Amino acid sequence: MSSFAKALSPAVREIRILCCQSGPASSGTRQFITSHYPTLKQHNPDLPILIRQAKGTPARVFARFERGQEKHVEVEGLSSSDVASKISQLLNLS
Repeated sequence: MSSFAKALSPAVREIRILCCQSGPASSGTRQFITSHYPTLKQHNPDLPILIRQAKGTPARVFARFERGQEKHVEVEGLSSSDVASKISQLLNLS
């Protein structure tokens, strides 16, 4: 949780989190949203953080950077701490 308790690089323009609202493979992602979103948003109030939940959607996280560059990671079936680790790697926080 501490890696999200700071402002992200200005190069990060948007974060999108996609998951299933009821599927067991997305439970770690839903838990990540519940526990880390408030801290992440508190330290990055102007950063759009979009959460999209739809039945059957595989859990993924997208990050859009300056000049339109996008990267994503698959977080399907991972625990909340593993999701946090993958997002940290995606955002180059580690």
